[in-house]
Amino acid sequence: MLGLVLGTAVVVWVADFLSKEWVIAEMAEGERRAVLGELLQWHFVRNPGAAFSLAAGSTWIFTILAGVVVVFIATQLRRIRSPLWAAAFGGLLGGTVGNLTDRLTREPGFFVGHVIDFIQVWGFPAIFNIADIFIVSSMIGVVLLVLANIGLDGVRRTDEPKAAAREDDPDATQPLDPDDR
Repeated sequence: MLGLVLGTAVVVWVADFLSKEWVIAEMAEGERRAVLGELLQWHFVRNPGAAFSLAAGSTWIFTILAGVVVVFIATQLRRIRSPLWAAAFGGLLGGTVGNLTDRLTREPGFFVGHVIDFIQVWGFPAIFNIADIFIVSSMIGVVLLVLANIGLDGVRRTDEPKAAAREDDPDATQPLDPDDR
């Protein structure tokens, strides 16, 4: 599963990076281009904060949080045995590293760089990028996996005690052995 996590992360990061480089090379900051009329537009902005440009003066906090997410995922890599968890963590890792790359390498400087956003969807209040899409969709996947009680190993957990646990617990009700009748 390590290959799936890292492969997904690399594909997401490369797609995010190349799309941002294209926007910087082809568009002026603030420029809008219709892709599907009003429904979908490219709108180049530099985001100094989080979603909706919240906490614009605290970019360094998001840089640290992104680093924590990357370290957390790295510590879990060996435990992942589920393709669903691998895809979710790979998308989250790629998206997080994509925006972290901006915060470390873009203006106004190291650790406080602005994230390049350019995707604007009609009726949605924020402009976002490919990394954001994968961060949000991966977190939705993580929440669904947790709600479904699917562990990193891919095994679905239930509230029923296992038969082996019953055998070890003398107070647990044991099914009658046919020979005891």
